[in-house]
Amino acid sequence: MLLLGIDTCGSTGTIALARWSNDALSLVAQTELAGKMYAAQFVPKIQDLLEALSSGPGDLTAIVVVNGPGSFTGVRIGVSSAKALAEALGTPLLAVSRLAVLAHKVGTDAAVLDAGRGEFYFRAQSREVLLTPDEIRMQLNGVLGVCEESAAQAFPEAVFVDSLSAADALVFATPRLLARDFDDVSTLDGNYVRRSDAELFAKQGDRAAKAAAMKA
Repeated sequence: MLLLGIDTCGSTGTIALARWSNDALSLVAQTELAGKMYAAQFVPKIQDLLEALSSGPGDLTAIVVVNGPGSFTGVRIGVSSAKALAEALGTPLLAVSRLAVLAHKVGTDAAVLDAGRGEFYFRAQSREVLLTPDEIRMQLNGVLGVCEESAAQAFPEAVFVDSLSAADALVFATPRLLARDFDDVSTLDGNYVRRSDAELFAKQGDRAAKAAAMKA
């Protein structure tokens, strides 16, 4: 099996190719995508990796995409691009949570990612929410995994790994790949946890309009 992994949720992204053979997963290639260049680099980078293996898109057995949480734009580009590729090739697709990948890599149940604005995406027992550091400490029961300097500073007691990549996502997704537990491409969406600024501002506008109407 030739597997494609995609992670565009962070400040930089990665695309990886791996093979499953003889009951083992082996990474064969990985490349980095520059931040804010995901859309332009996505297809050319995949083509470069496949050509280096003397392979083509039709050789892909399955696609694994990290669908968040993280950069709203990065999540949207990664998910939409993975869905388009899967539909065009007729290739099975599955999505994994970046928090779940982090927890798996660290070997913990709980993990956090920086969400900005003094908040963090927090995962524990398969539940993912947006909380402040103090709120996370109140709910934390066990060891916490982090992969960002900002998170390590906020949670100095946490276990730190220096990076997450598409290769890590492929390792985490292996049991689902073997079970053929794929997602429905037509309904798959980003795991944003927090709504986009546009959605938040629109909701704030609706509240303001309702409040003005009540006063009228």
